[in-house]
Amino acid sequence: MKQITHTTDAPAPIGPYSQAVLANGVLYLSGQIAINPATGELTTLSLKGETHQIMRNLNAVLLEAGFAFEHIVKTTIFLSDMELFAEVNEVYGSYFTKDFPARETVAVKGLPKGVNVEISAIAVKA
Repeated sequence: MKQITHTTDAPAPIGPYSQAVLANGVLYLSGQIAINPATGELTTLSLKGETHQIMRNLNAVLLEAGFAFEHIVKTTIFLSDMELFAEVNEVYGSYFTKDFPARETVAVKGLPKGVNVEISAIAVKA
């Protein structure tokens, strides 16, 4: 059985998908981009600002499902260019303190709405 997670504190899906799905104790979070849920506008003035907005969006979905960053076991970071890696990694890393999740980071040809970064995650409560 699966349970759908939805919160107005994160951007509404822009397609036929859910913000997150809980199945068998595992929370699968859809990729987040830097949409400010309060305004519906992209936060793209700086790469760091864009990445912080993504992490805030992920946090909102985690909290709605009763999870936290410490429960994340895997993330995927999609970048428009690998040259952005160091700056995104600096912000991303500030949200984790220990027992870091597994991760892959890939450069892709394009991301939704022309953003630079998208991050998805999988979380499990031990």
